[in-house]
Amino acid sequence: MRCTLGVDVGTSSTKGVLVSADGRIAASATRAHDVDRPQTGWVEMDARVWWDEFVSIAHELISATPDAEIVAVGVSGMGPCVLLADADDEPVRPAILYGVDTRSGAQISRMNDELGEDEIARVGGSTLTSQAGGAKIAWVADEEPDAFAKAERFFMPASWLARHLTGAYVLDHQSASQTSPLYDIENETWYEPWWDRYAGRIERPQLTWAGEIAGAVTDAAAALTGIPAGTPVITGTIDAWTEAVSVGAHEVGDLMLMYGTTMFLVATGEQTLRTPSMWTTAGAFPGTRNLAGGLSTSGALTAWLKELTGSDYPALLADAETSGPGANGLLVLPYFAGERTPIQDPDARGVIAGLTLEHSRGDLYRAALEATALGVRHNVETMRAAGADIRRIVAVGGGTQGQLWLQVVSDVTGLVQEVPETTIGASYGAAFLAASAVADAGTAPVITDWNPITQTITPNDDLRGFYDTLFDRYVRLYEGSKAVVHELAADQRGRGGAS
Repeated sequence: MRCTLGVDVGTSSTKGVLVSADGRIAASATRAHDVDRPQTGWVEMDARVWWDEFVSIAHELISATPDAEIVAVGVSGMGPCVLLADADDEPVRPAILYGVDTRSGAQISRMNDELGEDEIARVGGSTLTSQAGGAKIAWVADEEPDAFAKAERFFMPASWLARHLTGAYVLDHQSASQTSPLYDIENETWYEPWWDRYAGRIERPQLTWAGEIAGAVTDAAAALTGIPAGTPVITGTIDAWTEAVSVGAHEVGDLMLMYGTTMFLVATGEQTLRTPSMWTTAGAFPGTRNLAGGLSTSGALTAWLKELTGSDYPALLADAETSGPGANGLLVLPYFAGERTPIQDPDARGVIAGLTLEHSRGDLYRAALEATALGVRHNVETMRAAGADIRRIVAVGGGTQGQLWLQVVSDVTGLVQEVPETTIGASYGAAFLAASAVADAGTAPVITDWNPITQTITPNDDLRGFYDTLFDRYVRLYEGSKAVVHELAADQRGRGGAS
């Protein structure tokens, strides 16, 4: 049985799948892991875990399917992350994760002063935020000069796996475009003057596209993983973009909505749209551009409530269903780890407004679901105001298994969502990209054949006016509480406690 292997390194786990030529999942495996939060605003991880988990997953999948012939490998991972490694490909420090890590504020301010915000947006497409990889490289240079002095290469999770599998030193254009301000989006190349200024002697990775072959599995990697030597490996990209591929939501006019530990949105178009409150990036494929956004917490917020209440998800969902729209007068701001788009405020914090002694855990859980939906609406409205032509919305990720959450998002946003048969996400998309990379001319797989749409979520029009009012309150609650919340965030940083 001809198969492709897809592996994705996520925030809370690494997932792998073996997928047959017709798109059927032959086997799957998961390895849970934790991120480290050594200080408020810091989120990092030992990158050696990524490769160790890949090796473990590969062995499990191969053992589970002894008749599988692996013809290609796809890789994917969270991002944009900053992993700096020395000449021997040993990490010089833990990898700094994507926009949930907010440590680089001083570097962003300095870069804006030195380069100019308008010029940064002109070259790279986006203004600098906590998502900007280049600012995090500069943080290491400023704050950990001994580590930076040893750094010779720069990786993200997908490129780290590709390096270990093939020896290739590559990075895809989409990931590179989030290494702001080091990438020139119009010319699709590293912007050498700014790379030299902020990344110094670090070797620039070769740029390629996500679905292109980076190299072949080496003898050493084959011995460790059980994958045959010579097997092609694609370059891969950031998980949200691979998830969009997994559900066919990467065409012009598509919006991918990813339900996970965080929430992510990717709108695809042909033009470079610039707005200071969202992320402008290269697409996963040549000729495309994306306007992207992300909530810092979504599944992380519901998991926090599950742990806090000592309950389980079925009970919480049943209670939230009973609570009903508006959660009996509760309104939550979901900024429990700061917020990314569209407010771009690392010092934002969670707010629960309207609490009384009569409120239940079901009310809290319902309000949390509505909070993430209100955050999605805020992002979608901002994208459309910037000129994004959103014609079709496809939902993906583990959160799509919860019918109530899907319905709440559609009700709050007024959007119809399409849900595909397989929502396992980026690992499946990586397997599809790998299959496409090695297909003969005229036999390339089609994602709608692999993964057809099986469910459509339609908003309840009777709730539109109610949620219009709630959204207005949501926006006003942030503005009204911002000053006090920022003071509290400063106190938290002063204590040096974990967020």
